[in-house]
Amino acid sequence: MIKNDLFLRACKKLPIERTPIWIMRQAGRYLPEYRAVRDKHDFLTMCKTPELATEVTIQPIDIIGVDAAIIFSDILVIPEAMGMKLEMIESKGPKLYDPIRNIQQVKSLKKIDPTKDLKYVLDAVELTKKELTNRVPLIGFSGSPWTLMTYMVEGGGSKNFSEIKKFIYNQPEAAHQLLNLISENVADYLSAKIEAGADAIQIFDTWGGILSQDDFKEFSLQYIQKVISLIKRNDEPIIVFAKGVHFLLNELANIGADVIGLDWTMDLSEVRNKIGDKISLQGNLDPTVLYANHEKIKEEAIKVLKSYGNGNGHIFNLGHGILPDINPENVKHLVNVVKEESKIFHKQ
Repeated sequence: MIKNDLFLRACKKLPIERTPIWIMRQAGRYLPEYRAVRDKHDFLTMCKTPELATEVTIQPIDIIGVDAAIIFSDILVIPEAMGMKLEMIESKGPKLYDPIRNIQQVKSLKKIDPTKDLKYVLDAVELTKKELTNRVPLIGFSGSPWTLMTYMVEGGGSKNFSEIKKFIYNQPEAAHQLLNLISENVADYLSAKIEAGADAIQIFDTWGGILSQDDFKEFSLQYIQKVISLIKRNDEPIIVFAKGVHFLLNELANIGADVIGLDWTMDLSEVRNKIGDKISLQGNLDPTVLYANHEKIKEEAIKVLKSYGNGNGHIFNLGHGILPDINPENVKHLVNVVKEESKIFHKQ
């Protein structure tokens, strides 16, 4: 049994004595302890070495005191396993070579076997689970099919997303064929993570917000739903974080997820009134608040707690990943504030 299961109970809207908190990108560059490991190894080596991935996954549990761990990895391990060459370029970000631009390239990609092609991730999950000694739950994750396809077609990050838009408008059949293949791969990968010991799953749809509402339904939403329907799980909760997707909240709440993650531009109380009876909510402090002084951080954290209001079904998080130049002391302060100040919202 997990000693601190607040996060898992909150995912299921079960009674809790305080609001749990974890932070997207909590195992990362803002921690000196992470940078000490990173100074000796490149990013992909850390992802592919279970002992290193485990070490940095557990760091924020020990140092910051968050209520859940999230396995250290990257969403682009899936395109790499499918046959694309991946490189992480320092201070520039990821590069996928020979980006997908036509149906022939789609057909050349493989259906992955995660137990072979991504064994290093599963080994990291198993080792982390062992090293955590049931202190807190472990989250496994993946990019959504749409977000992964965006990287695969653009060849990396993008400012205007022109290549992926050309692809879906001019070659919709190829796009849907690729999305179906990615969906199957993501579902198999996440099922394998659960089998290896992950207690919960988060699906990141980082680029969902670049689509129109109709395009989001066609190219993203239905494929997230397909992934969720294919995941083999017992009672492990699934979180969907679709950044920038203010619309279709009711549709998002009905695709089989247990939790919807919200970015910092959304109002928790409004979203709770709309879908909070069906599903738990995660979020949504603006990450840049962590540049502020301790008093301001406390004030803004309490605003988030008040915005959700009384009762269960809230997981405190940032509205996106923590920024690399944040002072770790500010993060510790935020965690302590949430742990202390959230108790009054859970008095039965």
